[in-house]
Amino acid sequence: MGIAESFMPSDVESVLAGVVMRRDLVIDGLIFGNTTVKGNDATEAITSMFKRIDRKDINCILSRGTIISILNIIDGEELYDTLKVPVVIVSELEKKGLKENSLRKFENGLTKVRLYGKVKESTKVKLKTGKYVQLRSWGMSTREASLLVNSVTLQGSKPEPVRIAALAARAFRSNCIRIIKAN
Repeated sequence: MGIAESFMPSDVESVLAGVVMRRDLVIDGLIFGNTTVKGNDATEAITSMFKRIDRKDINCILSRGTIISILNIIDGEELYDTLKVPVVIVSELEKKGLKENSLRKFENGLTKVRLYGKVKESTKVKLKTGKYVQLRSWGMSTREASLLVNSVTLQGSKPEPVRIAALAARAFRSNCIRIIKAN
């Protein structure tokens, strides 16, 4: 299940989309959720989406980035421990570390400091496309995660389940905004 989001910094919530995609790249399910922009509920939101879609055939959660929705930090370890499904986080670039003091400035800043402290080191991996990504994984080795990401990346550095989830999240958010403005 690929997870991606869509939001603008002025939004209160970010739209999350989850795309269930088979290894042969056939889309087999879609679910939506949301997180609080600048909040601490990313892990809960993904857990809720996974449980609501109620599929026994999902064998991995694949997300683009550990930090979403303006410092809403995904706890990969908690996701894996709770759902008993491997978690792989793919990032294009390794970002320089955040400063603890900047995290403390947010509402619930101590929670952000705790969650950021749990973010494990990433491993730089070259994809078959020639692009490099940073991988973090729980419940599978870096080699297994690399093989998985390579198997579902057709071009560039975005795995297809995450790429399609990003398109779905953006379309859902755009449609919701259009409906709200019309009313």
